[in-house]
Amino acid sequence: MRQLSLLFACCFALLCSCTSSTAPATAPEDATKQPHIVFVTGDEEYRSEESMPMLARMVERELGATTEVLFALDSNGIVNPNVIDNIAGLEALGKADMMVLFTRWRKLPDEQAKYILDFAESGKPMVGFRTATHAFMYKDDSLRQHLNNDWPTAVFGQQWITHHGHFDDGHDPLTSVALVENTHSPILNGVQPFDAYSWLYHVDGGDWKINPKTSPLLLGTSLRSKHEEGGRLDQFPKTNPVAWTNDYKGARVFFTTLGHPFDWQNDNMRRLTLNGIAWALGREADIPADGFNPAIIGSYSPNNSGFGEKFKQGMRPKEF
Repeated sequence: MRQLSLLFACCFALLCSCTSSTAPATAPEDATKQPHIVFVTGDEEYRSEESMPMLARMVERELGATTEVLFALDSNGIVNPNVIDNIAGLEALGKADMMVLFTRWRKLPDEQAKYILDFAESGKPMVGFRTATHAFMYKDDSLRQHLNNDWPTAVFGQQWITHHGHFDDGHDPLTSVALVENTHSPILNGVQPFDAYSWLYHVDGGDWKINPKTSPLLLGTSLRSKHEEGGRLDQFPKTNPVAWTNDYKGARVFFTTLGHPFDWQNDNMRRLTLNGIAWALGREADIPADGFNPAIIGSYSPNNSGFGEKFKQGMRPKEF
């Protein structure tokens, strides 16, 4: 397993002025209070600006939480996930009880990134989706390059490596999802096998090992694989974990590499996520035997994934 480098530790100290919490990994100190959850969006591919507000409304109903959803904004206050250096309102993390992160290769200025980094060091619970394996990208900044790979590996369990291929994105599911055998986590209450539109991320196997602190919950099998077509399954096997738990400095972390906008149209994806958020908050006893109610509040008709101008344009945060 790759070890975090001395540079990582030194640079993190420069960027983070907080002191790490020693809270136990079993649960937050007060699991009965009304939690305040901040959802941080900012990815230019998977429409997190659409899925996370939908999920936040469900979290408020099912868990009695208060929520805030933060967005990448342009200079006019319009949601634009192609803006990689601005996520408005990150100071809200200073008083949050949980951070939900769905960003992709952001290059945030120090004064913004610090809120995310400080929260991760606080010992409070976190949830991450798909591209949080590559939440940041600082190509030419030696003091911050550890955030590209080492940081997500430590916090969420793995960095970005490769995937098995898009193949007519959004037309048909590309990953068959199954429960890990003999796993009895309450996160899986009511969750049934399903097909996901997310193409499978490689996180474990070949030259790569997932963070050993993780505990897998779901396995995905690629239904069509560029690595199979290229004869590389010895390095990138067709079956890999797609959901797991992690322990980061005493904090409970739930993570899934799923998150294509069409995945959220499946009840099992929404139920899995609600259960995972409850577990991370230390409220596993509140998870019903058949899982939380996955019914969507209002409607959810997301744009397909993709780059460029494929997001819903001209919208302000309150319109989501």
